[in-house]
Amino acid sequence: ATTSFSQWPSVAPILLLFAAFAGGCAGSTAGGIKIIRVLLIYLQGVREIRRLIHPNGVFPLKLGRQKVPDRVVEAVWGFFAVYVIAFLALVTGVMYFSDLDFITAFSAVGACLNNLGPGLGDVAANYAALGDGVKWTLIFAMLLGRLEIFTLLVLFTPAFWRR
Repeated sequence: ATTSFSQWPSVAPILLLFAAFAGGCAGSTAGGIKIIRVLLIYLQGVREIRRLIHPNGVFPLKLGRQKVPDRVVEAVWGFFAVYVIAFLALVTGVMYFSDLDFITAFSAVGACLNNLGPGLGDVAANYAALGDGVKWTLIFAMLLGRLEIFTLLVLFTPAFWRR
């Protein structure tokens, strides 16, 4: 048997939603930021704290025994920044096209961008009651999540289409 999210303890669906933002592992079809990127962001944060303590120290970022090139770390931070901006823009778009509350809009965009399925609030059961503008915004979020944000953004750049 299944139960709706409304029957769960109130913190459980929210915790699962935030855990889903980390997404799957590299190479998986899961949406989200991806575990390897979350790990690199965490390691970069630890490295920055060490740099605050020892300003003249040199602390290479390593995964296992392998040094991670700075270009990779920059790309991860770039992806994270674009992901957050896209997420906030999509939440704003959903709230603009509807009278949904913030929790519903946040979870609907999170569910679509991360390829989760159900959201919280008014979209816990289904998305049928949403208006066309909201559905189109969420369709775009699904494409961003499924194809990866950078891939879709490259398709929109004129330089990609030039010979």
